[in-house]
Formats: sequence, structure tokens, C-alpha cells
Amino acid sequence: MGDELIVGVSTDEFNQLKGKQSVYSYQERSEIVAALECVDRVIPESNWEQKEADIKCYDVNVFGIGEDWLGKFNYLESLCEVVYLERTKNISTTEVRKSLSQFDSSGLKEIKQGLDSLLSIVKAME
Repeated sequence: MGDELIVGVSTDEFNQLKGKQSVYSYQERSEIVAALECVDRVIPESNWEQKEADIKCYDVNVFGIGEDWLGKFNYLESLCEVVYLERTKNISTTEVRKSLSQFDSSGLKEIKQGLDSLLSIVKAME
């Protein structure tokens, strides 16, 4: 869809405003996303209103977001093409959270250690 992929990652403070709690800090999540071969740049997303300024700042031609936001960003169409991307089947953050809620604190600690190991591998690949 373009020559460069810029990904906005929500800051910890923005996630708090949205009522979300991340397992990893903004810094760690942005490093994970930046390690993906297809990602050219990661920018912090601090609030809903910044999308318009980011589109202008980075000269964005196509703004992509998950289809669960269908219609919510149509107001950006005067600045660029807005594409609502189909969700990946069988992958759901909500389902992951439900599954994790079934573990006690020791089980969650083991999962976090496994994810930390995975993060170390991703960082080593950079």
C-alpha cells in the first residue's frame, strides 16, 4: 500500500486514559514493533487528536487501522486514503486477556518470563 510503514504505538499514559493496562511499557512495545522487518518507523501515540497532525507531518498517503474502527476515522479522508484492515482470524487480544485472567499470579509470572525471553530474542535480531 506504500513505500514506508509508520506505526503508532500508544504511550503508557494514553493507554491509561483509554482504560487499558499493558504488560509491557511503551518503550518495550515500540521496540518489539520496530523489530518487525516491515516497519520503517514507530511513533508514540499520545492522544486521539494527533492523527491529523501525524498525517501532515509524515506526508501520509494511506492511513490504515483495524476494521473494528470502521467509520470512526472517515474524517481523515480529506487528508489521505483511509483503509480499514481486516482483522487476522483467530487472533484476538480480548481472548488472550480472558485466557490470562484464568492464571494465578505465579502462572502469570511464568508467562511474563516467557514473553521477556521472546523480547530478548527480538532485540538480538535487530
